[in-house]
This record gives sequence, structure tokens and C-alpha cells, in this order.
Amino acid sequence: MEVSGLVAAKEGYCVKCKAKREIKEAKDIVMKNGRPATQGLCPECGTKIFKIGG
Repeated sequence: MEVSGLVAAKEGYCVKCKAKREIKEAKDIVMKNGRPATQGLCPECGTKIFKIGG
């Protein structure tokens, strides 16, 4: 996703903060079943965030 020359930050839901957060240190991965996902950390509390679908 690109908006006026800027790359959009990936967002995910942090279950500890109970809020949507920008994923820090986001890595695009592929799960065992072949589906894309994004894995990273919550910038507020440091909990792992895992978003299925990119």
C-alpha cells in the first residue's frame, strides 16, 4: 500500500493493550499452510503481534 509516496505502516491488534497498534519490527512471513502473515512487536508494551493476511 502506497499513499502519496509514503509506505503505509502495518497495523495489528495488541491483545494486551486491547487496541490497534502499528507493528514495530514487522516481518512478512509465510505460515505452514502457505498463507502470508506479518509478525512483530507492539510499540507500547512489547508484546508479540501476529496478523494473518499480510
